[in-house]
Parts: sequence; C-alpha cells; structure tokens
Amino acid sequence: MTPNPRERLIVALDLPSVESAEAMIERLGDTVGFYKIGYQLAFAGGLPLARALTQAGKQVFLDMKLHDIANTVAQGVESIAALGVTFLTIHGYPQTMRAAVEAKAGSRLKLLAVTVLTSYDDIDLHEAGYALGVDELVADRAKRAHDLGLDGIVCSAAEASALHLLVGNDMVLVTPGIRPAGSAHNDQKRVVTPASAIAAGADYLVVGRPITAAPDPPAVAAAIIADIAKAAGA
Repeated sequence: MTPNPRERLIVALDLPSVESAEAMIERLGDTVGFYKIGYQLAFAGGLPLARALTQAGKQVFLDMKLHDIANTVAQGVESIAALGVTFLTIHGYPQTMRAAVEAKAGSRLKLLAVTVLTSYDDIDLHEAGYALGVDELVADRAKRAHDLGLDGIVCSAAEASALHLLVGNDMVLVTPGIRPAGSAHNDQKRVVTPASAIAAGADYLVVGRPITAAPDPPAVAAAIIADIAKAAGA
C-alpha cells in the first residue's frame, strides 16, 4: 500500500541537541509525521526522543547504519525494535543483513540496506579499494538485500528506476540527497528534486537542511509534500 504524501516525507533531524530537535518538531507541528534520527542526535541523547516520538504517534527512521559481527548486530537490532521505530538502516553486507533479519522477527521494525552512500561517487569507491563503480555495487548489494529478506533499500533517487526493475516493487526505496530546486547540494553528490525522485520510483524522501535550516521550515515541508502529491498524482 502506497503511503500518503505526508507520510512519504521524512525530515532529518540532523541537529546538535535534543532541545533543538524538540523545538524543530514543535515548529513543524502536524505538517510532518515522519522523522529521521542519525548519529549526531542519537549520540546527543536522541534515543529517548525516538521512543517519545513513536509514543506520540509519529514515525521514526533510526539511521544507525549498523555493521559489526553478527551477534552484536542482532543484539542491537533487538534493542532498537523495542523502541517502536519504523525504519533502521544497516550496511548491505550479507552477514550483517542475515543477522538483522533474524533479530527483528516478530517486530514491526523494517530494515533498510545501505548500498552506497549518496555522498560517494566512482572516485570515492576507487579510493576505498572497490573495483566496482557506484552503479554496479548498488545493484549487487540491492539484489543481495532482496534475496536475504530486507524490507527496503536506501539509495539515490537516480538509481530508483533501475532498482525497481532489479528487485521489483516489494521493497521500499528510501532516498536521501533530496534537494528542492534552487537549494544548495551541501556535501551530497548524487541529488535530485522531490518531484523527480517520486517520478523515478522513490517511496520515501529524506530531507534535512533544506527544511531545518529554512527561515520557515513548515512552509518548505508543506511545499515538498505538495510536490510529492503532484508527482504521485495524489
């Protein structure tokens, strides 16, 4: 079932403190119903905030990109599932994915495989020692994630159409690197606009600084949701 346009926008709370995140959540109000918590906020006390958001009826994407020995990954996934969050990212390595899928059994938690970070390009992969380019490595990891039973993939929207052809429509595609027309790319290299991402087949869009650093965050969020609705024909 396709989520409604409001649910398809995930606002990244890439903020330095729980207080600043709470202020942003209050400012956005009912405009936004889905938030991402990553390293910066999680390590500043954001995990209790994740639980509080889920208890308040909001959805949470916990962007931890887990990768470790299988037992450690499994224990982490079990603890995160108890928070009631909707999405959790793990790196797309087979042993990591197998452990996470087994550990989340019986919970509502959905696992998202990270294929290649959207801040990486072919040169970055070469520097890291990979023989494959971005397109080849993304395809390989996405296929493995599908076969191992993950719920979705984090990918660039530029890759969404090809990934749907590769893994079908039974996995959700969550796309960071979304920038409304005219906004700065910052440290992202593979970016697209909200409408282009939806047209390419993205299911959820992650947007951070274009909203949280805007003079009027609710207005920007509402405009993105409107773009999503228009592109989706909702």
